[in-house]
Amino acid sequence: MSSPAADVVRLLTVKGETLAVAESLTGGLVAAEITAVPGASKTFRGSVTAYATELKHQVLGVDAALLAAQGAVNPQVAAQMAAGVRMFLGTDWGLATTGVAGPEPQDGQPVGTVFVAVDGPSEPGEKGFGGGKVAALRLNGDRAEIRMESVRSVLALLLEELSGEQAGNRGAQDTEQNGGN
Repeated sequence: MSSPAADVVRLLTVKGETLAVAESLTGGLVAAEITAVPGASKTFRGSVTAYATELKHQVLGVDAALLAAQGAVNPQVAAQMAAGVRMFLGTDWGLATTGVAGPEPQDGQPVGTVFVAVDGPSEPGEKGFGGGKVAALRLNGDRAEIRMESVRSVLALLLEELSGEQAGNRGAQDTEQNGGN
């Protein structure tokens, strides 16, 4: 049985497309999961772990006013992180994770509040920017469980987008999903 990361690498390799990741609460776990797959170098270009809020603006181009007003745990921040890493590293697809793994709340958000995002071509086969999707998660568990579920969720969101694109179904929309243990 293949893993979600292996499925991502396989699909992107077949399509000849590339991927970059912007991570906050997952601290590099998404990139580690992808690069653990043999052959990932054919599609994975790199990642940015922007743990500090100011780096989300300085490196990934997240709107400073948005960060000041809403904090880093926000669906628009996740979307802008995914688009920013995609542009910064010049890839077809960008993924992002931001949220609160605990033990304390952050930016007025409770532990387990997570936003994962994917940004890709706005139309199948198009190299332009603007095709984004964000999932809002309310996760249970300890810090490690929240972080690992965030990894699983962002990879699942990308697989959903890649599968939808193959079916000619790609559209930008927001979703909310509940997960956890």
